Amino acid sequence: MKKLSIPLTIFLIAILFVGCKAGGEKGQVTTSSEEEVVHQTEAVEESAEEVLGEEVLEEMKALLIIANKDFRDEEYDEPRKILEANGVEVTVASASLAMAKGTLGMMVEPDILIDDVVVDDYDAIIFVGGSGADEYYTNQKALSIAKESVDSGKVLAAICIAPVTLGNAGVLDGKKATVYSSRIADLRAKGAIYVSDEVAQDGNIITASGPQAAGAFGQAILDAMK
Repeated sequence: MKKLSIPLTIFLIAILFVGCKAGGEKGQVTTSSEEEVVHQTEAVEESAEEVLGEEVLEEMKALLIIANKDFRDEEYDEPRKILEANGVEVTVASASLAMAKGTLGMMVEPDILIDDVVVDDYDAIIFVGGSGADEYYTNQKALSIAKESVDSGKVLAAICIAPVTLGNAGVLDGKKATVYSSRIADLRAKGAIYVSDEVAQDGNIITASGPQAAGAFGQAILDAMK
């Protein structure tokens, strides 16, 4: 069913409230006390809050940053499906606008260059892993995006070996985080508190250990955005 817009929802609530009030004044409410009418109005308001909550989520935007070669397919695909299924608009950024290729053969056409990313345009920034993700370890724009995301209170997420980019940006110092096993030392070297969980969250920063955690990673991002 098509969701109502925020103004229309508020308008309908107002009409219902006025109608209930008018009915009571004219004696048309014969079996409900004034308290019952108030309860009915509160129920309508609660339903409206649910609709408004969905509307707000639909207006949210997430950025997926992938390597142009050898990003990990599941780590891109599963979070994207979860976000889009819940109304989040997803944009894909990469170092090149050429067709990006995943390690398992998935082909993705990036929407924008990472150099053109404006952090304020998004509610969540997500660094996808895969062996090619190390191209962003020393990429100054990638590091700047990570720092600005934290400073702006955005949801910042990375999976597999990509949390190293967050570590190199200096945003994991003193934060709980996880990463692919081969990169644990890299994370600790940047002051991160390594945890062995498949998905770790510390404030608005979410990290995951690898492709097996892609679904839970995507759900954690969605929950944080809500």
